[in-house]
Amino acid sequence: MSHPDYRLNLRPLGTPRGTSSLAGPRGVGASPGDKKSKSKTIRGKKKSIFETYLCKEDVSEGLKRGTLIQGILRINPKKFHEAFIPSPDGDRDIFIDGVVARNRALNGDLVVVNLLPEEQWKVIKPESNDKETEGAYESDLPEELCGSHLLQQSLKGYNDSPDVIIEAQFDDSDSEDGHGNAQNALVDGVKKLSVCVHEKGKEDAGAPVTEDENTFMSQDTRALPEKSLQRSAKVVYILEKKHSRAATGFLKLLADKNSELFRKYALFSPSDHRVPRIYVPLKDCPQDFVTRPKDYANTLFICRIVDWKEDSNFALGQLAKSLGQAGEIEPETEGILTEYGVDFSDFSSEVLECLPQGLPWTIPPEEFSKRRDLRKDCVFTIDPSTARDLDDALSCKPVADGNFEVGVHIADVSYFVPEGSSLDKVAAERATSVYLVQKVVPMLPRLLCEELCSLNPMTDKLTFSVIWTLTPKGKILSEWFGQTIIRSCTKLSYEHAQSMIEGPTRKIPEKELPPVSPEHTSEEVRQAVLNLHGIAKELRQQRFADGALRLDQLKLVFTLDHETGLPQGCHIYEYRDSNKLVEEFMLLANMAVARKIYCTFPERALLRRHPPPQTKMLNDLVEFCDQMRLPMDFSSAGALHKSLMETFGDDKYSRAQKEVLTNMCSRPMQMASYFCSGVLQGQAQLRHYALNVPLYTHFTSPIRRFADVLVHRLLAATLGYRELPDVEPDALQKQADHCNDRRMASKRVQELSTSLFFAILVKESGPLESEAMVMGVLSQAFDVLVLRYGVQKRVYCNALPLRSYRFQKVGKKPELTLVWEPEDAEQEPAQQHLDQPSVCPSCHPQDIPEATVPSLPLPQSLLEPAIWKGNGEGPVAWYLDEEVSGCFCSRGSLTARAQGPDLPALSSTSHPAHPLRRNCPSLLALSARASRGAWELRAEQSPTEGRPQDGGGVRVLGLLSGSMDAGWTPFLTAPAPQTVVNRSQLGQQGRPLLPGLAGEAEAGLALMALELGDP
Repeated sequence: MSHPDYRLNLRPLGTPRGTSSLAGPRGVGASPGDKKSKSKTIRGKKKSIFETYLCKEDVSEGLKRGTLIQGILRINPKKFHEAFIPSPDGDRDIFIDGVVARNRALNGDLVVVNLLPEEQWKVIKPESNDKETEGAYESDLPEELCGSHLLQQSLKGYNDSPDVIIEAQFDDSDSEDGHGNAQNALVDGVKKLSVCVHEKGKEDAGAPVTEDENTFMSQDTRALPEKSLQRSAKVVYILEKKHSRAATGFLKLLADKNSELFRKYALFSPSDHRVPRIYVPLKDCPQDFVTRPKDYANTLFICRIVDWKEDSNFALGQLAKSLGQAGEIEPETEGILTEYGVDFSDFSSEVLECLPQGLPWTIPPEEFSKRRDLRKDCVFTIDPSTARDLDDALSCKPVADGNFEVGVHIADVSYFVPEGSSLDKVAAERATSVYLVQKVVPMLPRLLCEELCSLNPMTDKLTFSVIWTLTPKGKILSEWFGQTIIRSCTKLSYEHAQSMIEGPTRKIPEKELPPVSPEHTSEEVRQAVLNLHGIAKELRQQRFADGALRLDQLKLVFTLDHETGLPQGCHIYEYRDSNKLVEEFMLLANMAVARKIYCTFPERALLRRHPPPQTKMLNDLVEFCDQMRLPMDFSSAGALHKSLMETFGDDKYSRAQKEVLTNMCSRPMQMASYFCSGVLQGQAQLRHYALNVPLYTHFTSPIRRFADVLVHRLLAATLGYRELPDVEPDALQKQADHCNDRRMASKRVQELSTSLFFAILVKESGPLESEAMVMGVLSQAFDVLVLRYGVQKRVYCNALPLRSYRFQKVGKKPELTLVWEPEDAEQEPAQQHLDQPSVCPSCHPQDIPEATVPSLPLPQSLLEPAIWKGNGEGPVAWYLDEEVSGCFCSRGSLTARAQGPDLPALSSTSHPAHPLRRNCPSLLALSARASRGAWELRAEQSPTEGRPQDGGGVRVLGLLSGSMDAGWTPFLTAPAPQTVVNRSQLGQQGRPLLPGLAGEAEAGLALMALELGDP
């Protein structure tokens, strides 16, 4: 699936991929005892509910002619009657309305659809939020973009050699209620995370959808603008059933005790509402289930769908096993693994027989003659302190002319996995290790992962190496690939390496470091780390200068009780220089290997591509940023990265806003995927958007990724160590597709495991209150980012103690007004206005309307500080008009500070080098909130180095006054020309003294806008 939704899924336990508790349309959510079957008998034959699938020949012909469209089905977890597939042209998704139109396909299936006539297309109400027309995305960011592998490492110590990090947090949904089972109580605290909810308020994800929240269908669409229509379709064939057809859920008796079905079947109710309810034979159920059904009300079962006929609302299935009590870690975890088709069984004896039998194993003598011997070099690993599978090591030694020989050494897993063996087949089927909070399901037997392949210190190991001669600036002078033998001298943790980086001159006591082999010293290792760090900084700087993109996202890490395994706490993972060091050299190796195998085997190279963002979603984001006055440039990956780095300040609110916008920027991103170079045409198809490089692959983590094992075999063939694997491009592409599918499933499992542990932590800790930032608003709900935990959550208005709420659009901006019930009956209800996130640290842009005052050029520079003082409460800000022109960065920069009781200090928010749209090259924007007493804002000009201070100009754009509730009203007509804004011309009590001003500030609340430009 290629639509990211990066958000963490806080599902109720037992509902790993579920949705709202609404009954499905057309009776899908009802048992036969609840409703009469709609499958009426016609002349002795049941009427079909679903259409018969097209034959393969018709499907193939339709796809060739373009009359049919194929794509991955994505079912909206919040409204499971809505489904979507991506549009081939990158435009708005194709809509599939209802379970009948979905025609028995499940989430993730590769389906073929037929477009409906235009009069049946979905009509989008002008006032609806566009989020509601696209469904909920399951994000598929490439790990090269966001850095989540580091979270995996820190959780279980399985080293995910950074490939640039892009597997972000995703979200199948937000609040996905179950069927009223007891396990839902576990997440009561989670539901209260985003706001402080009183007992009376309860979130109800399954509340009926109202007309305001839904789009509507029109009888006549011809008169509507094209943009208001969304193409709609129905499923006519399932090309590949990618969904496992397994589900966790609960058993119930059928409601009609007198029916024939009651004597044969029980009803299985899946926790995931995107899966249909299932009839299961009573013979599969516990023996006393019929007589004591309440005993099993909170027991999780696994059921597999075996059939779903055209004439039935319900599927037929087999009960696989009872997992245990809902809400407990192990039953829930096993359910998650089973639903996503993860093989967590023990390796068979046939597979284990493929491993070396004589232990301890030693390297055969013939390998020393085939490989470069690096055992005397200072080679070391940098991994999480708990890591046990060490698949990458680094080396760095000075050479002549002040340059360095830098090596990346990767465990030679392919040596131990003979092609075509039972071990090879099971590794290919698993395709990836699967990371849970409390454990890892390995791709390979632990003897390989933790002993034979792991680059443990002071033991001889087989490796595949890339060695460069690099200048201190990171320029590549030479490059070598080959099979090697290393002997790591020590196992450093990220903390060890970080302490060396942070204290480059400090001698670290031996007791604070791990053991180092006698052939080397800790000082030698420390110097190598510092040299690598220096080169890595240069590589990183150059990489982003060349147009790479990184979307950092918050990751949760848990601390677990050693005895019970329950979470004791959690925190946001800190990504530091030691992580970046490893990441840069893993990236460098992956890119080098990609070039090498592609140049030798241009038709059979296994590479990794990342397509550009989806056009429709990117255009929507551009429009949103324009509305919010966010100076974002989406023209390329590099431009977007630069915008994210330069737009926001470093205070708490600015960082939160950056996190929100980073998440929004993730949504248009497509999934990175493995592919065979011979099946794609044109160099543009091979590129990696996030890294902005023409070729990329995965080489550095063969212990946990089978794709890397395939790449090792290709590289070995490139270097003449072996014959080219006998795999045709189409067969290699099939392997690549399977790796993509299993990688996606692994990612979903990891997210659900995180959600499970977070829900348990909330249950054990009690309701948690935390500051959150509003990310977006819908007609009856709003999304927030909980800053402390990096968790995104949807908050429904009917879950809050509100007297009322109102949704409206101000221009194109959605706004939700909440009227809270007062805690004291004598108090007035408090109003709160919610809208999309703002660029100002403390106040929202909708509270500050555009200045209507004309801008007048002032040829004199701002030689003295400009001060604005006032008394009272409310937001205080410098306001900017997009239509102004000029460039103060050529003459200097404006900085600002605020002082006074409860008025926070301001970081610089001027952007002297950041271009905005509409001919506004640079601006000053700052804000603060005065809680009480007097306040003062001060703007000062500091000349750019080498530039004269004079010659600049000042524009007074407008002075506004008002209150948060009433809005801002201009009370300035226009400043007189030739006016110099400086200390002597500003009043001391908030009373403006500029010529041409009319009115005065109310309660000392004022807003002023300045720009310094060329004369």
